[in-house]
Amino acid sequence: MASNNAHEKVEKNIGLMIILVILLVSIGGLVQIVPLFFMQSTTKPVDGLKPYPALELAGRDIYVREGCYLCHSQMIRPFRAETERYGHYSVAGEFVYDRPFQWGSKRTGPDLHRVGGRYSDAWHKTHLINPRDVVPESVMPGYPWLASDDLDASTIVAKMRTLKDTFGHPYTEDEIKNAPEALKGKKEIDAVIAYLQGLGTAIKPRK
Repeated sequence: MASNNAHEKVEKNIGLMIILVILLVSIGGLVQIVPLFFMQSTTKPVDGLKPYPALELAGRDIYVREGCYLCHSQMIRPFRAETERYGHYSVAGEFVYDRPFQWGSKRTGPDLHRVGGRYSDAWHKTHLINPRDVVPESVMPGYPWLASDDLDASTIVAKMRTLKDTFGHPYTEDEIKNAPEALKGKKEIDAVIAYLQGLGTAIKPRK
């Protein structure tokens, strides 16, 4: 009976209920999240994974800028229906150098985590400029300005330096110093294609 009275008091006291709900959610979240920081499989890069080279890093920023993640996820779940369509399921160690990661469940367009190497550069260029030229039923908008806009190299050194010094990405000094040269003369579409061609290639496809 005392238990029922206590429950009734909580239900009638909105402030107390809010505090208890927040406390409960916080404890449950910590129990789920904190152990992940101590699991090597979630914090250690998979074999062969390297931080994004300058051109791919610039392409990734454009991908985020244009909102591609709003229609495309990069997280293949370990279900047969997904692995048969997209390839090997996503592994946490593949995303160590992704800030922010592109996980999600929104799939107006297909998941792109294993798109690297599936199509030629020419296909990607045509698809980005006018998707219906290669996929007639596509609802994806075109991004023709990517083919005409020059790639901005003014921030790439500072960006890579921050990733190295703040987040521990293993860039070498030569990679950082030579980054502007890697972007010189490139269009934004070249960077996006470089990024797409590298996606999901750290884990080799099943044969």
